[in-house]
Amino acid sequence: MRILPSALALSAVLSAALLAAPLAAAEAPAPEAAGQPAGKTADLFPDRVIAKGTGVEIKRSQLDDAVVTVKANIAAQGRTLTPDESLGVDRQVLDRLIQIQLLLAKATDADKAQGRELSQKRFAEAKKRAGSPESFERQLKAAGLTEAMVSKRMTEEATAETVLERELKINVTDDDVKQFYDENPAKFEQPETVRAAHVLIGTRDHATGAELSDEAKKAKLKLAQDIQKRAKAGEDFTKLARDYSDDPGSKDKGGEYTFARGQMVPEFESAAFALGTNQVSDIVTTSYGYHVIKLYEKFPAKKLELAKVSDDIRQFLKARQVQKLLPPYMEKLRKDAHIEILDDSLKPAGLAAETPKSESK
Repeated sequence: MRILPSALALSAVLSAALLAAPLAAAEAPAPEAAGQPAGKTADLFPDRVIAKGTGVEIKRSQLDDAVVTVKANIAAQGRTLTPDESLGVDRQVLDRLIQIQLLLAKATDADKAQGRELSQKRFAEAKKRAGSPESFERQLKAAGLTEAMVSKRMTEEATAETVLERELKINVTDDDVKQFYDENPAKFEQPETVRAAHVLIGTRDHATGAELSDEAKKAKLKLAQDIQKRAKAGEDFTKLARDYSDDPGSKDKGGEYTFARGQMVPEFESAAFALGTNQVSDIVTTSYGYHVIKLYEKFPAKKLELAKVSDDIRQFLKARQVQKLLPPYMEKLRKDAHIEILDDSLKPAGLAAETPKSESK
């Protein structure tokens, strides 16, 4: 759990989810596990093709798998989708899956090699962000995913991106990067940040997210007070976090976060920035529960060096070029492949059925 002040934008969630970031969702049991004869479920609920075209075939199960991933990310950020929003997610994810298949069909051996290299780098970064191999494995298991499944999805995404850069002739030079850096100094001002750790004693039910009863909260508060006393007495804060914290996002890292103002909920942020080095806070109450915070370091505001942000700038400038060129390019690919969406509910809102002209006559 990242203690963010608000939910992520839907587009960001979609992007992260489709890149197979660790999620909190469960995979449906196989027919045998559910006590049903193998094959009977498939007979009752056939895996329908919901989109097709030249070199493209997407089945309902593929969309369902991707949508579960996306919606679990959204739920993890505390956002509840309306029925219309939920359907909108389905449509966007289907469109993304179509795009990926169209691009993979154009992949050269060089594209595939570059895609594998990029996906391996991203996979390693995802494991690092998880804090520990055990935490990463737990997050995958909670999502009903395996490392092989995540690696495959990341490789497909990275290969599709590589194809897109080649096809659209995306090119960002070192001079482009330097120019953007020089013309946008405010974007590279790093505000004051802190490195702090916390122990969260949650006041919400782990399964439902509902608030605990007043009586249960009293018991939780008592536990938080005990942990605070032990921390102030000099006990190993890292061990306290690993033993007691209800924050899965930081528990395995000893409760640590490094953050600037505006990244955490206000109560948490105010308390952390008010502490002195190695000082332990009083009990801090947020909507998540009771926190005991320890400050390790404060870093003053500074301007980030070009060398440290050049890769991010390059990716941003590439994305900006892609954003401009992508719509007409993908429209042509879809038209050439005669893409049909066979499920009426998944067709773009307000548009008639997508039927190739050759078949509509």
